[in-house]
Amino acid sequence: MKFYQQERVALFIDGANLYSAARSLGFEIDYRRLLESFRKESQLVRAFYYTALVEDQEYSPLRPLIDWLDYNGFTMVTKPAKEYTDAMGRRKVKGNMDIELAIDVMEMAPHIDHVVLFSGDGDFRRLVEAVQRKGVRVSVVSSTRTQPPMVADELRRQADTFIELQELMPKIMRDATARDQSRSAGVHATLRSGQGADRGPERGPERGNVAHTSPANAMDDFDEIDTADPRKHLR
Repeated sequence: MKFYQQERVALFIDGANLYSAARSLGFEIDYRRLLESFRKESQLVRAFYYTALVEDQEYSPLRPLIDWLDYNGFTMVTKPAKEYTDAMGRRKVKGNMDIELAIDVMEMAPHIDHVVLFSGDGDFRRLVEAVQRKGVRVSVVSSTRTQPPMVADELRRQADTFIELQELMPKIMRDATARDQSRSAGVHATLRSGQGADRGPERGPERGNVAHTSPANAMDDFDEIDTADPRKHLR
């Protein structure tokens, strides 16, 4: 990464796009490590995370992650996803956060020296150009090593610096051992509580208890989003 110790930096994370890129590269992101990595390299002013939520679900698998990020140094920007039925009668979910992200970048531009955009979406090329005219450097974090590449060529060309997500992996990846231990502890706790045989309906954690949730536990629920991942439509 190319940063100066005295420059003011803000992170803008397109949640669905970053998740897809990391998943395609075969690793999971440790968001605590991600923050620490950028704090060591620069003066981190703010870290924004953008995602849309399906509001009609009793319990969203994304909620533990979102709450953990909210309590641990990230500025969360969310909005309800819109559901619709396509021409084949299939239920789809749509949630585009491009406008929210663009507004925040433009508002923060006078207060920072460097924008770090975690997204490969080519729609942001014009935004990057506008911020650069204000004298702000822009780095784009995405990947060309996925099939197909996650970053749009026009966005990569416009950025002052392109940061390959796979090269960041050693600094921001989640430790697999810690993840497995967390899952194992959760299973044993469930069995000890007598809920293993008859769990009843699934319910999410109460908001009041979230402050005690570790990033590993938050990501465990996040991991359960597999082929049913609602974010695969949020692009």
